Amino acid sequence: MRKVITVDGPSGVGKGTLCQALARDLGWAYLDSGALYRLLALAVLREDLRDGDTQAQTDLLARLSIDFATTDTGVAVLLNGEDVTSALRNEDCAAMASELAAKPEIRAALLDKQRDFAADEPLVADGRDMGTVVFPQAPLKIYLTASAEVRAQRRYKQLKEKGDCVNLSRLTAEIAARDARDSNRAVAPLKPASDAVVIDTGALSIESVLSKVKSLVSEFIR
Repeated sequence: MRKVITVDGPSGVGKGTLCQALARDLGWAYLDSGALYRLLALAVLREDLRDGDTQAQTDLLARLSIDFATTDTGVAVLLNGEDVTSALRNEDCAAMASELAAKPEIRAALLDKQRDFAADEPLVADGRDMGTVVFPQAPLKIYLTASAEVRAQRRYKQLKEKGDCVNLSRLTAEIAARDARDSNRAVAPLKPASDAVVIDTGALSIESVLSKVKSLVSEFIR
């Protein structure tokens, strides 16, 4: 298997921060698979296809131009040339992405697109089914986890710092509901791969998590 590290887990566990740092330190390509679903979700909401049929949503995906651009502060996500990085963090967008991810047709349409990212160079893949479905033969699979309460507190702090009005109890309930939906869906449910290394990030700093994973890279990647 080509050099691929998969990092799966629910939202708010630090996957993106870890994967970007890991890809930067290793000099590897980076895939934010969740951004692909959020990009489609954003386009669906903009095109007023929230209640549209799956075929219309799949057809929309085929028309989208998607790129990841490395910047000094991280990774910018481009939709048809527009930087939509901030827009993808909207809670409506996140909820719509979760709904789309439960549709087999949508997941099938995105599968080849995701695998193409590993066609030419080593890859750090961030998502929810990278190790179980997209890259099941990856030599190193990581699964990050943390309680819904811890993740809600993190998200609450982020939103408050941006000046957004947010209710912590509601946010906790939304995260728990999304976890249940993602874990119980019929297609590619959220769960660790059987050979994944599970890391609870609830009480760990990103530096500690990165250190743990880099030690695993030296062990598993040849």
